[in-house]
Amino acid sequence: MDTMSPAPAISASPSALAEAAAYAKVTWRLIPFLFVCYIVSWLDRVNVGFAKLQMQSDLKFSDTVYGLGAGIFFIGYFIFEVPSNIILHRAGARRWIARIMTSWGVLASSMMFVGSPMSFYVLRFFIGVSEAGFFPGIILYLTYWYPARRRVRIVALFLTAIAATSVIGAPLSGWILKSLNGANGWAGWQWLFLLEGAPSLLMGVFTFFYLDDSIRASRWLTAEEKQLLEQSITADNAEKPSHSLRHAFGDAKVWLLAAVYFCFVSGLYAISFWLPQIIKNTGVKDPLDVGFLTAIPWGIGAVGMLLWGRRSDRTGERRWHAALAGFVGGAALLVSTAYGHNTVASLVALTIATLGIQATLPVFWALPTAFLTGGAAAAGIALINAVGNLGGFVAPFLVGWLKDVTQSTATGLYVLSGGLILGGLLVVVFIPARLFKR
Repeated sequence: MDTMSPAPAISASPSALAEAAAYAKVTWRLIPFLFVCYIVSWLDRVNVGFAKLQMQSDLKFSDTVYGLGAGIFFIGYFIFEVPSNIILHRAGARRWIARIMTSWGVLASSMMFVGSPMSFYVLRFFIGVSEAGFFPGIILYLTYWYPARRRVRIVALFLTAIAATSVIGAPLSGWILKSLNGANGWAGWQWLFLLEGAPSLLMGVFTFFYLDDSIRASRWLTAEEKQLLEQSITADNAEKPSHSLRHAFGDAKVWLLAAVYFCFVSGLYAISFWLPQIIKNTGVKDPLDVGFLTAIPWGIGAVGMLLWGRRSDRTGERRWHAALAGFVGGAALLVSTAYGHNTVASLVALTIATLGIQATLPVFWALPTAFLTGGAAAAGIALINAVGNLGGFVAPFLVGWLKDVTQSTATGLYVLSGGLILGGLLVVVFIPARLFKR
């Protein structure tokens, strides 16, 4: 099966076959490249979770200091998210995404020089500033190429980079910590930041020469393919009311979805930043073993996310697909706290939780793009992502602070599991089903 084809042809007509072939060509051109870009982005964002295994003891950081430093990334991210996405919409994805990646690559590698809580906070903050706009920019960029009926599967393919980062990055990070610790007089966590930050810089340079800003600007599509794809996007956007950039800030649905995304993202970053430590707390001591075990929930979760996204596209249903994934993630995260000293049972529960949390994401991003277009889409998507990603600040800080207070990660996970369930409820209660009727 051609897993990269976004959808099978729905009929044997020449136009349907031509459209399917054109979208397969677009998918093979864009998604593998964007997938790799997101891998290096996610790795630089969350590798502090692995660095913690050595960095915390070397620098005498408390769990509160670690949680604040891990989360302060999202304050810088929040402040510059909307302006960054508006610039991308106006200046073009090629230049702006290249700028984003090169700047955060330099700063991510500079994390190897952290020596105090203040330097930790400052660098994490400015990594967030430099990376602001990357993820919502890609979500916006995909709306330039794919109509709504194809978009969840495409976003799911892109988002499997999160799982791939952990499947590949977790063992890699564990190996770096174990094998390079002390090499050239540097600690393993210093090597980790250096080696995992450099690829972002290289990918940023490559992005400038590889990406095209739009269908019309592409150099690898034929004139007939461009016309076919542009007609598909035009027809898709014609079904949505035209909104101004200002409208996005005044739309109650945008703010509601920001709250929903906050709930889902809080669970995602709790898993991202604390999963290695949670697994270590079950009795696994070797960093390489922690790395391999951390990869299991992410790998299984990626498969579940792709299957759930394909089902959502096939049925055209969005609300309950997002909500049910949130319910499963929240319930399983709650169950995981009961098995904090049993590696196997804890890993099973955390795997189901990770699957549910990951499955919320591609379906969720079909919600705002169902009613936002143009400048309103640029601002609305960025606003939702910016507010939602404050969960990336709250979750690691909350878990770290409560761990210092209670000597357990369980209390923080209770709160975050409730947040996932709340996010699902907000979707089914307040998001109108009529937005997604075919």
